[in-house]
Amino acid sequence: MFAVVDIAGQQVKVTKNTKYYVPKLDAEVESEVTFSNVLLVKDGENAAVIGTPFVDGRSVTAKVLQHLKDDKIIVFKKKRRISYRRLRGHRQQLTQIQVTNIA
Repeated sequence: MFAVVDIAGQQVKVTKNTKYYVPKLDAEVESEVTFSNVLLVKDGENAAVIGTPFVDGRSVTAKVLQHLKDDKIIVFKKKRRISYRRLRGHRQQLTQIQVTNIA
């Protein structure tokens, strides 16, 4: 069984008892979060249920494991022969979750 869920503007394909990194959520560590924006649900041999835009009565429950930062991304801009160089770095803030239930 799997579901496609909209989490903070990103579509994530989730299955039960798996861990995912998603954009930072406003939730405490070790707390339960529920995502009600389920776009698609596939349950074993049954046909997939596709929402318009969301599937009614379905939700995904997950446990927040930790908040962390992703690896640094370097943005370097340069134009030849005119001494133009810009260096910027960025680290995306993430939340690690573990899906506990697809209802």
